Amino acid sequence: MTDTERGVDVVVVGAGRMGQGIARAFLAAGTDVVLADVKETVEDRAPYRKAAEEQVLERLRTDAGSGRTPQLLVCDRESVQDRLAAADVVFEAVPEVIEVKRDALAWVDTHVSADAVIASTTSTFLVTEIADLVTDPSRVLNAHWLNPADLMPLVEVSRSDRTDPAQVERMTGLLRRIGKIPVVCGPAAGYIVPRLQALVMNEAARMVEEGVATATDIDLAVRAGLGTRFSVLGPLEFIDWGGGDILYYASRYLTAQLGDRFRAPAVVEDNMTAHRRGLQDHTGFYDYDPERIAAYQAGRMREFEELLRLRGPELRAEPVLSERPVTPPDGD
Repeated sequence: MTDTERGVDVVVVGAGRMGQGIARAFLAAGTDVVLADVKETVEDRAPYRKAAEEQVLERLRTDAGSGRTPQLLVCDRESVQDRLAAADVVFEAVPEVIEVKRDALAWVDTHVSADAVIASTTSTFLVTEIADLVTDPSRVLNAHWLNPADLMPLVEVSRSDRTDPAQVERMTGLLRRIGKIPVVCGPAAGYIVPRLQALVMNEAARMVEEGVATATDIDLAVRAGLGTRFSVLGPLEFIDWGGGDILYYASRYLTAQLGDRFRAPAVVEDNMTAHRRGLQDHTGFYDYDPERIAAYQAGRMREFEELLRLRGPELRAEPVLSERPVTPPDGD
């Protein structure tokens, strides 16, 4: 019998913002959660545990007619040990300090059953590093939730070469069950989203620094243009949609004007020379059935129209923030 068929016992180790958000996500999906406060540096933990419980329940959105009310149990390090022994899945959500994680994971490893999956929520450490902190690396993976964890649909699941594929399937199935959208990646720094967004955020800050545009206009350009576009078409799908040749030539121009950070990777050049430019060649990063391209394009356009119908008034509203003047850096 699978976890989904019989229900799953979930323990979240770490009662800070991320741990609370994960607890809310499971509770909102009707799943009981144990939230463990494992800090040992504060004399009286009871007020903290009570505050964590109140914060989780305050933000929780439940359906009044959904039937059984899911239960939240907030425990300390001692009282959670029996629950750890019965857990199917343990999420480690302690602070991003390797010594703290080492202590927490060693303690979890001592008390969980042999078939429980252990998932670190770290955004800093590779899953290969986390796997070294427990005795059985085959059941270890990283589950990177985006804040706020209860609202953001995406969870990035990072596995190492030592992770049992069955545990990856187990985790992605559980996440889908509670309404999340899991994606799987290897043990690479930055996962998928942080790596992409770091490039965008740094380039946006650089444009402010260079006086290319105001912070207000750059942010609006992303919200009304880049963000809107990429919420319907992912960046690789968009390359195929517009044509890999456009990116190829644009990258060459931008590299000449702005530097090597805009140089296209080899896969873009290979696709260009091999006539894998996307829709026009019926292949690129994806393969396209010529008989279904028109229907595919029409479907994506309907998504754009619906999104803009919902967001249009907001995007046209006056800015709500006041910019701080930025002094350009001194020239060499």
